[in-house]
Amino acid sequence: MNTMQPQIVGIQFQEIGKIYHFDGSNIQEIQVGDRVIVETSRGRQLGEVTHLVKDPPPPHEGTGKQVERRATPRDLVLNQSWQKKEVEALISCRERSSQLRLSEIKIIAAEFNFDGSRLSIMFNSETEEKVELKSLRQDMGKKYPGSQVELRQIGPRDVAKILGGMGACGLEERCCSKFLTEFSPISIKMAKEQGISLTPAEITGMCGRLRCCLYYEFEEYLAARKELPKRGKKVVTPQGEGKVINVNPITMNIFVELAEIGKREFSREEITPWDELETLRRKSQEPCSKNGDCNRDNPDKK
Repeated sequence: MNTMQPQIVGIQFQEIGKIYHFDGSNIQEIQVGDRVIVETSRGRQLGEVTHLVKDPPPPHEGTGKQVERRATPRDLVLNQSWQKKEVEALISCRERSSQLRLSEIKIIAAEFNFDGSRLSIMFNSETEEKVELKSLRQDMGKKYPGSQVELRQIGPRDVAKILGGMGACGLEERCCSKFLTEFSPISIKMAKEQGISLTPAEITGMCGRLRCCLYYEFEEYLAARKELPKRGKKVVTPQGEGKVINVNPITMNIFVELAEIGKREFSREEITPWDELETLRRKSQEPCSKNGDCNRDNPDKK
């Protein structure tokens, strides 16, 4: 029985695209940067090895499909020639979509695989109803008879990633087009935990969805807030007792409303939760136990 571990490699098919894992054991001395041919659910694709996986799982746990072979110079030239035809295919598909009066959809991009045997057309639709695209697929198949045509619906974030452009924050290039290879789930809770204004203009990206950057520091804010008292909690400060009205997870400072003084800012080390202090007071007032041991926190207690 062969117990050798496979050589799992990460492969990327687009410059800023998701990384998929394949078994590269059958390629001698496979290295980062190698261009390879692999079989995927969308046909044979040309990709680039981005990293070698350390300590891969044993073969019986499943490691995905194998790398077919290294790409040849002819493969690279062939890939470039089909990439040049993608703009033509996109224009043709948009024209035909307009002729068929498919106003419910927007054709976003067209992609050939490296040898042109498959044409993927990405579109976006604002309607929840299913749009009949059989005629469009057949017409594109007639225009490119050597290619299997696939019409694939994508979401608003994928549309923004493909189209690119300036980010809502003012960056010259959107995060999704610059470095994000996958989209993380974003919720309104992330904005609330970070104290960000919930005004739509403040938390909405160019795609019309919650901004991806809300995820970047969310875990750090959660960790910091666990070390800080919650709003409304009674605390004891060097200036007396008060109630927490706000916290700053970045500076780890607490804003406290003090009676007859008003709002004051304290560091985490300067305050003590009121309930913790009460617990210490109660323990200091406990009577001696039956064995004669008294609470040492209160040496004056008889």
